[in-house]
Amino acid sequence: MTSSEQRLATIRGRVPPRRHNARTIAALTGNPGCARRAVLDGAGVDKPLLAERVGFPARFGQSRFAITRGNMFEAQVKADGGVELLRLVAERLGVPVPAAASWTDLGDGDEPAGRARRSAALLTEALPTAAGHDEPAALFDHPMLGLEVAGRRVHLEPDLVAARLAGRYHVVEIKSFPVIDGQADPAKLAAAAVQSAVYVLALRELLAAQGRDPQLVSPEVVLVCPRDFTNQPVAHLLDVRKQLLVVRRQLGRMDRLDTLLTDVPADFTADPAVAPEALAGSLAQVPARYAPECLASCELAYFCRHEARGQTGALGRPVREALGGVADLGEALALASGQRAVDPEQEEAAALLRAAARLRADALTATS
Repeated sequence: MTSSEQRLATIRGRVPPRRHNARTIAALTGNPGCARRAVLDGAGVDKPLLAERVGFPARFGQSRFAITRGNMFEAQVKADGGVELLRLVAERLGVPVPAAASWTDLGDGDEPAGRARRSAALLTEALPTAAGHDEPAALFDHPMLGLEVAGRRVHLEPDLVAARLAGRYHVVEIKSFPVIDGQADPAKLAAAAVQSAVYVLALRELLAAQGRDPQLVSPEVVLVCPRDFTNQPVAHLLDVRKQLLVVRRQLGRMDRLDTLLTDVPADFTADPAVAPEALAGSLAQVPARYAPECLASCELAYFCRHEARGQTGALGRPVREALGGVADLGEALALASGQRAVDPEQEEAAALLRAAARLRADALTATS
């Protein structure tokens, strides 16, 4: 072990490190400025267990019904060797529907490392060539990919990878949330885009490791969802170039844990064997960057929200950014009412607060 690995193991305690997956990697990008989360995720801390120990258990996650519905929809879309899926993908990419395509199920077999080796070999063999339009399409069901996250190899399993369509590889994600009148839930769509970007990055790194051009993996992901209130599948293209940049940046930050650890107190611990009061006090030593969006993606969000009570950041990132330099709600109210002298660096925020106070007063007067 390196000194950093030893330090992270000490922070984690006797609990084995939690393995990341595409969902947790995608969640890392939701709050890149949070040092607490970066350290805990870098150490592989069991955050759900930690949240329970400090008295603020996580309250999110997929229900069994949603998981079952998702599995049933995926099985429906992939039925008959993916004939309907191939048509959807080809039409969405604007290419002729192939008369035939090979189907390879990579979801069963060896342990993850063995599956990853087999997936790498078969995906590389399916490399599109200059004469790619004459080659049959190839569909790979649940291939095993990988990424390095904070020095540990993480195995990733996209729903499907399509090769030799439009001369490139395309990641295909199958989600059970509906697209109603051409519109999907923005939050779910955003989460799917980041998760898909993780798969695109992993597939590009696989090709690069084989000495191939990683740009053969398209940044346009094919998202398949139910149409309206039926189970009829419909395909859409998601351009994940922006999400790729965000994922790369956050993974690079996770790889620089040595730098993050220099600001972490020597006695910091997230060991669930420690008493809850001591754990809460230890967590308070590493700054968090709570925002309401954390409630949908971080297991410690309720603890951090309780800790952030009375701070402007608890009202959301737009408020925190607009009131830069004004961290306390009491201070913000005093500036809004003119009861406090304004420091030079607070003049812009104070002007916004006073304007908001005037608008509120006018609105209350008009309704009284």
